[in-house]
Amino acid sequence: MDDVTPEQLRDAMWRRATRSGDAGDCLEVAPLPGGRVGIRDSEHPEVGPFVVSGSVWRAFVDGARKGEFDF
Repeated sequence: MDDVTPEQLRDAMWRRATRSGDAGDCLEVAPLPGGRVGIRDSEHPEVGPFVVSGSVWRAFVDGARKGEFDF
């Protein structure tokens, strides 16, 4: 996969879950070129995102739906 450029990260369509409300303490995700997914802290977007492959993202979402990360 190609590296994601700073411009692509800046221009990405970042979104957060509607359940997170306006508190600001949530994660944002964005689809990126090459099938990657960016994940960032909505309170500190300047820190930069963590970028994962689409398959890693899908595995995480599947696990979250199944409650694998519940505390």
